[in-house]
Amino acid sequence: MNPLLLDVPLQLETDRLILRAPLRTGDGKIVNQAIRESFFELKAWLPFAQELPTVEETEINLRNAHINFLKRESFRFLIFDKESNDFIGTTSIQGGIDWDIPKCEIGYWINTKFSGNGYMTEAVEKLANFGLNNIKFRRIEIRCESTNLKSRAIPEKLGFVLEGTLRNDDLSADGSRLTDTCFYSIIK
Repeated sequence: MNPLLLDVPLQLETDRLILRAPLRTGDGKIVNQAIRESFFELKAWLPFAQELPTVEETEINLRNAHINFLKRESFRFLIFDKESNDFIGTTSIQGGIDWDIPKCEIGYWINTKFSGNGYMTEAVEKLANFGLNNIKFRRIEIRCESTNLKSRAIPEKLGFVLEGTLRNDDLSADGSRLTDTCFYSIIK
């Protein structure tokens, strides 16, 4: 089946969270604020966070993410608290989807002030279950730097299997050194 024919909702829900596609004008402002509030933590792990983006750059990034969502090239969701409507972070079925297998990779980041509450684990669990049961992916991967223990805890809590650690596999977020990458997967 052509992926463009997939029925992928623009919003998913958990007990505490709403995950929705970045499609509203002005999403860039709230996401940019979260990047600013979490810049020190994000900079350590994410190449996109090496410099603070402008609100306009963030808005453009989110609009491109929505285009990619519609083209079924990736599925980024913004995470909000159901009660307070606070923006918590993002999780996505990222680019590099292989529709022949079919398989994908999940990525995520959280606004630091919301970490430690299980929100990201809850959001990633919802997205992984949706990917396996609704989109019918046969394999979902999570990759993270071996020293990023908070990121590694999420697939470990969700029953993903650590398939291995690739030594000197990638560059650090700032490009200054080689890093090891942990590969986790869940299959159906």
